[in-house]
Amino acid sequence: MGLFRSKGVIYRPVKDVNLGPDSTEFYLQANVKAPRMTGILVKIFTWFLESPILGPLLLYILKGNNLIHKLITNADLEESPLYVPSHHFEDHKEQEVKCLDSALTPEEQVQLAIECLPTSSEKAHNGTNSSFSRWTIMDYSRAYSSGEITPLMVAERFIAAVNESSKPPLRMGFFIHYSADDILRQANESTLRYKKVHVFAGEPISVLDGVPVAIKDEMDCLPYPTTGGTKWLHRERPCTDDACCVKRLRLCGAILVGKTNMHELGVGISGINPHYGAARNPYDTNKISGGSSSGSATVVSAGLCPVALGVDGGGSVRVPASLCGVVGLKPTFGRVPHSGVLPLNWTVGMVGILAGTVEDALITYAAISGEISSHQPSNMLTKINLPLLPLTKSICDIKLAKYGKWFDDCSDDVILCCSRALRKLQDHYGWKTIDVTIPDIEAMRLAHYLTIGSECSTWFDSFGEKYFAEFGWDARVALNIYGAFSGKEYIKAQKLRNRQLQFHMKIFAEADVIVSPTTGVTAYSIQDDALKTGELDYVNGAALVRYSISGNFLGLPAVTVPVGYDKLGLPIGLQFIGRPWAEATLIHLAFATQAICLEYRKPKIFYDLLRKN
Repeated sequence: MGLFRSKGVIYRPVKDVNLGPDSTEFYLQANVKAPRMTGILVKIFTWFLESPILGPLLLYILKGNNLIHKLITNADLEESPLYVPSHHFEDHKEQEVKCLDSALTPEEQVQLAIECLPTSSEKAHNGTNSSFSRWTIMDYSRAYSSGEITPLMVAERFIAAVNESSKPPLRMGFFIHYSADDILRQANESTLRYKKVHVFAGEPISVLDGVPVAIKDEMDCLPYPTTGGTKWLHRERPCTDDACCVKRLRLCGAILVGKTNMHELGVGISGINPHYGAARNPYDTNKISGGSSSGSATVVSAGLCPVALGVDGGGSVRVPASLCGVVGLKPTFGRVPHSGVLPLNWTVGMVGILAGTVEDALITYAAISGEISSHQPSNMLTKINLPLLPLTKSICDIKLAKYGKWFDDCSDDVILCCSRALRKLQDHYGWKTIDVTIPDIEAMRLAHYLTIGSECSTWFDSFGEKYFAEFGWDARVALNIYGAFSGKEYIKAQKLRNRQLQFHMKIFAEADVIVSPTTGVTAYSIQDDALKTGELDYVNGAALVRYSISGNFLGLPAVTVPVGYDKLGLPIGLQFIGRPWAEATLIHLAFATQAICLEYRKPKIFYDLLRKN
């Protein structure tokens, strides 16, 4: 248990570490030593942690048992700290792309994205044999333009579906806030724009006009409060304007349908919120959806929205996307402006997209991407490339870096499914897999945990302790642990960030992307005793975020795309992690994967908002 100073790791200089397949670097599996706790056990544990005598001792023991002292606190490494994962723009000469002019409006960027999509005939030729498919943004746009259905009709169906889903026996927990009146107001305005016979109606703003889009309750979106999954935050921080990314969607005519459920303050990965209920998985309502962008994943999976926005601080977009069988895209750090987003974890959290298809992720990415020009000198603006999806098949010489020991550190179903998908990609497109070694992955997970925890704790300190008793029990535990990290430990974690970024950039000098499963396990069961207190399940939590950390800690773009199901019919995702600013390549690869790797299965809970009856 180690009550005395434990010996720390001495990390070798980056230049002396072999990243090849013959490396002698040891792969350390997650060393999580904490039992699963819910109900009264969580309360007792919280009381011990908050005890002025027992708390510090217990926290010291927990940090030691989980190797934080060995791998971070007392570690010796020569790299300087990297506090913010900002990347200088580098043109990677991506294949088959269209470059956006930095002066374009969101509506114009969306129109260019439409021109990058495959035609209907190309989709039919390249698509899966699935008997089930999700309605896309283009499906909504075509239906509205043809007059088969109107945005107002869709809004009415949406409201009825949310009302049904929020009551027994479902209690899906999709939303924290939504307003039927506001949804109908937006839908009526959009319907008028589509009715060209009205002299003053005008034309649809873009293909997003009238399309329902949900927003995670970590981003400002009028007329709703921003609670971050808490019961009190909106009283301290009123919402006075849309977040930048939300404003861009509104400019495109999207119907912003409400604020989705999330794990309280984003401090957990299950999506179980003791205040607003568990966001349940549409494939099995007794399973978790993942978090913390849990509600955003579930509304897309259940057909209520073709796309939703989330925030990804530690896999918080990609994990629930994978567990709920949808696409999750996390752009490069800084690609999407962060204004109007809660500053819970400002160097690791990034706005991301959850979508039913890769094409819809691309359209939404085009709508919300790009720096605010007034905040950047013209020579500092980064170039945005959009992938020409009809030409995805023609991209060549793609090299996928795979760290075998890490790739295989997951459940049997996940290994089987992701390995099969990787073989299909190699056989169908001729892509090559390069075996690599990524050192110190467990140390990186702990350094990220220390970083995200310290930043969240620092932000919460600005409110004092007057709201501490209003947190769920699992959030109180998390905040107590976060507050136990020292400045020395934070700096050591940033040294590890610099070290890991150098490793990853060396790998990207040889490969286009790093490939891995998205999660180490599929969705696990929701225990009844967790609904009121939340739960502490750090073993499953570590398995869920195992492959997500570098995207956040190092500011790299990443995408997850569904590739199959486990024996229980629960979704499994494959992840691609890319070079900074190379989102177009990631979207190309995700689109290629979508075309050949999955026969979609309909979730048990699914709402068809475009039905013709």
